[in-house]
Amino acid sequence: MRLIQLLAVTALYLTAAAGAAHAVEFKSVGAAPAILYDAPSQKGRKVFVAPREMPVEVVLTYGEWSKVRDATGELSWAESKALSPARTVVVTLSGAKARAAADEKSALIFTADKGVLLELVEPLASGWVKVKHRDGQSGYIRAAEVWGE
Repeated sequence: MRLIQLLAVTALYLTAAAGAAHAVEFKSVGAAPAILYDAPSQKGRKVFVAPREMPVEVVLTYGEWSKVRDATGELSWAESKALSPARTVVVTLSGAKARAAADEKSALIFTADKGVLLELVEPLASGWVKVKHRDGQSGYIRAAEVWGE
């Protein structure tokens, strides 16, 4: 009986751990550009200067450092204090269309070229995210046309 309880607790723990391992956390570079390194140390090789507000996926946190993945899939290390919980997304498709509602037939609000940063206003719902352009316009864009959601 005790063995069965132990196995049940172990299975429950492993299921919870597996679910947590698949959670995706996105952040953005803060108000100032951030230096990305090849190791979790300022003594590491500098590999890139990430522009302010660039979205990154936090893969791992190690002390005061975060291992991050950018929109190209590259992994590097950033000081955690250089990252912000504010969310942005980057357009991955030329001429991405932001609409008045989360519907392809809804009125076109604006188009955004590949590489444009947009503020994430509402997270993914039914394949769409609500975004806001720097000029103040907001609308819904297909999640498949942005990265960082």
